[in-house]
Amino acid sequence: MNAPFSPSRGTVRIADPGDRAAISAFVARHPDATAFHRPEWLDAVERACGHRTHWLIAERGGTICALLPLSEVHSALFGRALVSTGFGVGGGLLEDHAGEGEGLLRAAEELAMRHQCPSVELRGGRLPQARGWHHKLDSHAGFVAPLAEDDEAQLTAIPRKQRAEVRKGLSREMQVQTGRSAADRAMHFAVYAESVRNLGTPVFPRKLFDTVMDGFGEDADILTVVHEGVPVASVLSLYHRGAVMPYWGGGVHAARALRANDVMYYALMCHARKRGCDRFDFGRSKVETGAYRFKRNWGFTPEPLGYSQWTASGQQPRDVNPLSPRYRARIAAWQRLPLGIANRLGPLIAGGLA
Repeated sequence: MNAPFSPSRGTVRIADPGDRAAISAFVARHPDATAFHRPEWLDAVERACGHRTHWLIAERGGTICALLPLSEVHSALFGRALVSTGFGVGGGLLEDHAGEGEGLLRAAEELAMRHQCPSVELRGGRLPQARGWHHKLDSHAGFVAPLAEDDEAQLTAIPRKQRAEVRKGLSREMQVQTGRSAADRAMHFAVYAESVRNLGTPVFPRKLFDTVMDGFGEDADILTVVHEGVPVASVLSLYHRGAVMPYWGGGVHAARALRANDVMYYALMCHARKRGCDRFDFGRSKVETGAYRFKRNWGFTPEPLGYSQWTASGQQPRDVNPLSPRYRARIAAWQRLPLGIANRLGPLIAGGLA
């Protein structure tokens, strides 16, 4: 059993393997828990990229009342940090009642210093009021909307200009297939890797996609759009509490003219509803980027997201923002790399972008 930190409220400690069932139960019942709080997500990040998981828990009467999952991210290029949670767009503090997790913030600071991490990053949850924590309230937005009652109503719900793009795609000779097989995974990785190379971004390790798929089981699948026998757009989606989140998706160069990405998202909406979902979570985007405007074109209303960060005195937080001026030349160079080279080098770099 790990020694407890000095708590401000209740008992605060680092969880051990024997706490797994209690943690899973707490996440399952907490109304603010996201897919990125699930132990399966953090397990995948640790197994695929080596970023160790730390679960900080607060207890009252031996029962968990607050939880903070952290990935210990390390990279020679991008530095070190404790992140809640690695590769996720959600995370942060979960607590039964406001204030019960306050000691977890101090514990996170102590843990960061122990592990030589200059900063702690929280992607969601309650904004810490403790001294030394800084908040970003205008950098990212989330996009969630209800699904319609049937396929035709779903198409009609899309704003006119974007609906016209979807109809153009639907008029093409393309097929949509969903699944979890090795073939589905191979098609997805091939499409996604080419898509992010074209954007100037290194691709994540393929093992990350596989471990997420394996860990989430039926709560994750892949939808692929095929044209003349060739996959042109593909997305790996997560399912959590009635919402579908298209998480890792993209298209090859030909997808643009075919409107394959438009067909992909519309098909996913219809597929998710048939699975029993009632909401479509388009994920987060940086404000006023191309992805942000694309989601607004689909009729989604942006909702500001709050992020929090603590940095040790005299230290600088890591910079993994692809829009940062320091990365412009590198992104342009990456876009010119042959795909085979990008796919070999990308996972070595992208593993540190958690």
